[in-house]
Order: sequence, then structure tokens, then C-alpha cells
Amino acid sequence: MATQCFGVVGGCDGRGGTGGREAGAPVSPVSPAASPPARLIPLLALACGSSVATVYFSQPLLVTLGERFALGPGLLGAIVTVTQLGYAVGLLALVPLGDLLDHRRLVTGQLGLLALALLAAGLAPGVVALLGALAVVGLLAVVAQTMVAAAAALTPPARRGRAVGTVTGGIVTGILLARAAAGLLADLAGWRSVYLVSAGVTAVLAVLLRRVLSARPPAAGARDVPSYGRLVVSTVTLFTRHPLLRVRGVLALLVFASFSTLWSGVAQPLSGPPWSLSHTAIGAFGLAGAAGAVAAGVAGRWNDRGYAQRTTGIGLALLALSWLPIALTRQSLWALAAGAVLLDFAVQAVHVTNQTLIHAVRPDAGSRIIGGYMVFYSAGSSLGAFGSSLAYAAAGWPAVSALGASFSLAALLLWATTRRGELSGRGPGVA
Repeated sequence: MATQCFGVVGGCDGRGGTGGREAGAPVSPVSPAASPPARLIPLLALACGSSVATVYFSQPLLVTLGERFALGPGLLGAIVTVTQLGYAVGLLALVPLGDLLDHRRLVTGQLGLLALALLAAGLAPGVVALLGALAVVGLLAVVAQTMVAAAAALTPPARRGRAVGTVTGGIVTGILLARAAAGLLADLAGWRSVYLVSAGVTAVLAVLLRRVLSARPPAAGARDVPSYGRLVVSTVTLFTRHPLLRVRGVLALLVFASFSTLWSGVAQPLSGPPWSLSHTAIGAFGLAGAAGAVAAGVAGRWNDRGYAQRTTGIGLALLALSWLPIALTRQSLWALAAGAVLLDFAVQAVHVTNQTLIHAVRPDAGSRIIGGYMVFYSAGSSLGAFGSSLAYAAAGWPAVSALGASFSLAALLLWATTRRGELSGRGPGVA
């Protein structure tokens, strides 16, 4: 039970919990001895990857969509923007429902609605219908975060890091494969096939998860479960009360700003001299980073062994070092590939560690905590994308590399200066 408390600033309450429980908060129904079905975690990982990929499908299709709907450059950007805005709203409005509703009903219901939204996008007759459908797709794609929280809640503390790592690995794989899969389907059967096929896959996953996920029994004191409004407001309250959540949230912002700086900006040097790669080749090149997805599982196992702080420090150091070969992109594609693998490995290691630590702060509020944490993630991704565009326009790839390295070094500095505070309330799990 000690590992359930690692990284908690306020320490444990002596019963394996974390003190400071809010009045009326539901009690976590998971027994430490409970174990989910063997096929559940891999299936959740697959469903997470499939769901989060829907947010990124439009990126390689922008030119085709512009031609089909006669859109100008400004509206092309709106296609990506509405999806991301929908996702941001979903993080605060839908993910907290995981602490209020049964996981089985919530996950399968959102997946079913996501399938309908994807179907609407694939059949959209005009740009207004398309933008509306994509906004709903982004809103419902946050079911991936609900499934991360479900995996953590349904797994015993001793194996929680590994479960979170597996499911998070599915998410990063979905992000990295989304552009390549969308480009391939569009080449074979047109852009509409991307959303129609995804709708079918999502519907099948909803049915499979409904068969595997068990219904959550009523929590003790169910009559005192807070209302939805209080649940959403309490997300902010949780981050106000717990310094660990704030620190790990800012770490996520900086880490994913670095991640987004690379993947949002790398198409520009690759499309120009000396490489002049095609759009298809550039999209496929992003798969080099998929090798880093193994970091999610590795980090999960390290967390289960009690090496959360060491994993964070090593990950952040590797993140900063990854920008050295990335800076040589114009001289060597091999250098870029090596840097991309290193960067993605580091990002996923820190990301899994963050989620494992923050869930332990309040296991009964896992969905709200992960939803709030992912708002930092989204902010960092947007910051990196915006910053890389400005940097490249100002001074080319060297400026982009300097920006990415700056985000990475800032994250390493933040961890180094706050590490002692995290360790002050440690249990055996924060070596």
C-alpha cells in the first residue's frame, strides 16, 4: 500500500490514502487486491490510440480539404483549431465525469458518440457541417484520458505504473501513426474514407469494451457524491490545494512544448533544400519517433519499483540532450531520427511518471486530476506549435532548435528546484 502514496506532498493518512479528502468525495471502489482482466489494459491502449488519433487526422488532409471546400489559408487553420478547442473543452467538461459515472457506461457511451461524430465528418456536405463535426470529434476524443484514469483506478497500486504506461503508450502511438494512416487512406479511397473507417473502428471498440469493462459498484457514501458542477469546480480546487499537481502540470506544459516544437516545425526544413522531401515522406518520417513509445512501458515499470524521481530526472536530461542531434537536421537525417527517438522516449517517460504520481494524490479524483493535468499538456502543445512557427520565420531551424532546448532546460531546472519539496512527503516509492 505504500506505493499508493509516493510523491504526495502532504503524506499519507496512515491507511494507504492521502489525507485532505474533500467532503462528499466518492471513495475509490477498487480493492488493492483487485486485478482487471488480462485483455482489458491492451484493449484500452488500442482504444486510446484510436481515439486520440482522430484529433490529428485533419493535418495531412488540409490541402485536399481546402480544394474540396474552396477554403482560404485562414479557414484551413480553422479546421485544426476547432478540433483542438473541442478537445480543450472536453478535458474540463467531460473527463471529470469519470469520478461521477460508471467507467463502463461513460467510456462506451463516449466512444459511441465519437463514432457518430466521425461519421458526420466523413459525410459532411459543406464546410460548416465539417467544422461542427470536427469540433465534436475533438470534444469526445478526450475519452482517451477517461480511459487512462480508468486503467489507473482498476489496477492495484503495485501494478498501476505499468498499466498507465501501457495505455499511455497506446496514446503516443496513435498520435504518431495518425498522419501516416490518414495519408494512406486518403490516397487509396479519398479523404472521407479516413473518417468513415475511423467511425467503424471506434464503434467496434465501443462494443468490445462494453463486454470487457465491468460495471463499477456503488461507492460507499454514494448519496454524498458531489454534483457535476461541484465536480468540475473541484478540478481547479485540487490543483490549488496540492503543490505536486501544479509542479507536475507545469512540467507537462514545458515537456510537451518541447515535443510540439519539433513535430510542428520539422516539416519546414525537410520540405526545403537540401532534402526537399514530399509530404508523404515527411509524414512517414515522423514514425521514427514511434520507437520512443516503448518508454511508456519502461517508465511504468520503473515507477512500480519506486524510481519516480530518478525517471523524471533522467527523462528531462535526455530531453535536453536530444536537441543536440536535432539541431543537425539540415546536415543529417540520421541525426534527426536519433534525436527524435531520444526526445520521444524522454517525453513519454516523464509523462507516464507524472500521471502515476498525480493519480496517487487523490485516487478517488483520478479523472478530474488527469483532466486538469492534460489542460497543461494542451497549453504546452499549442505554445510549442506557435513558437516554432515564429522561430523558424525569424531565424530558421537553429532558432527552432534553441527554442526546443530552452523548453527542455526550463523543465529540468523546475524539477531540480522542486524535487526536495516532493521528496519531503515521500513514501518508499519516490527514490
